[in-house]
Amino acid sequence: SSKMETKELDVNKTLPFGKIFIWKRYRYESLFYGCVFLDPSLMTVSISLRQIEEIAMTVSQRCHVSGVNEVAWALKALMLTDLTTLAGDDTAANVRRLCLRACYPFEPQFFDKFFDRALILEMHTAAVCVYPARVKDAYSTLQQYDKLDKVAIAAVATGFPTGQYGLQTRLQEISHAILCGATEIDIVINRQLALVGDWEALYNEVVLMRSACGQRAHLKTILAIGELGTMENVYKAAMACMLAGADFIKTSTGKETVNATLPVGLVMIFAIQEFKRRTCQIVGLKPAGGVRSVRDAIAWMTLVNETLGPHWLRPERFRFGASGLLDDIERVVREGVAKMEAEEALRNQVVKPEITEAEGFCKELRKK
Repeated sequence: SSKMETKELDVNKTLPFGKIFIWKRYRYESLFYGCVFLDPSLMTVSISLRQIEEIAMTVSQRCHVSGVNEVAWALKALMLTDLTTLAGDDTAANVRRLCLRACYPFEPQFFDKFFDRALILEMHTAAVCVYPARVKDAYSTLQQYDKLDKVAIAAVATGFPTGQYGLQTRLQEISHAILCGATEIDIVINRQLALVGDWEALYNEVVLMRSACGQRAHLKTILAIGELGTMENVYKAAMACMLAGADFIKTSTGKETVNATLPVGLVMIFAIQEFKRRTCQIVGLKPAGGVRSVRDAIAWMTLVNETLGPHWLRPERFRFGASGLLDDIERVVREGVAKMEAEEALRNQVVKPEITEAEGFCKELRKK
């Protein structure tokens, strides 16, 4: 048939898009924000796991930092972090403490001696990440600290972490989170569709989620790479999500056995590069789960810097999803500053005896 077949999906009538028509053929002009037609040629890939592991390891080890440089990298990681709490016992009090720490990770006077005071305004995390039920708590706290324009509110949605819920329920969860104040939505993809290779169905679902976000919230798609089986599936899932309009592709929920690893990150970077080459559109990357130390963060930032470029290392294009990373960032920064203070004190001790000796020499000259 020369006519293009269509399938009508009834979705939540409270959502802004009412009924959506999803074309069953590949080549069409998308009706949605940032979507691109699902081109089968972009879904063809063959990956050598061994080569990917070797490249990821080699590239990530190109940067060795210590001392002041390590403090600088740690602070950079801080500004790229989505500070996260996704526990079953989260309460309003937990979220308020999380937001306070996201806004003010260090006391203001901490930076007085070695840093420009103006940097204090930039010393905050990129976002806080919570369940939809806790978005209101995050919003009210950030509003209280006048940080709504500085720290984004990310909400996990669409049946996090499994995604094993009906489509309408998942779309309604997105709308609920946005109405409560979320500015970023971290959705989980339907891994079942990826595992059976139904990329068109996966694409269609993410298109609907993109439309539910509209222009009110950025869309991050969680691939749950530990449950996709192969690197080829990781690449194809990433590509399908980007074609459907994702602003970020994210490695994991943090709840899987395998979360963010450098080889997987490299495969996702290759997908981002190919997508940019073919569409001229930029999509961000978010490793989540397993990034617990500053050393881990530096390895990831080095990988991104060497592949996507230094311009990618900013919150609009790269994030860490982490709950424990901030603890190590604080440790590294405080130890680094303490070391700088000790070195300065030592220099002063070395200089003072010389001054005293010179003064004594002058006195002796005067006597003579």
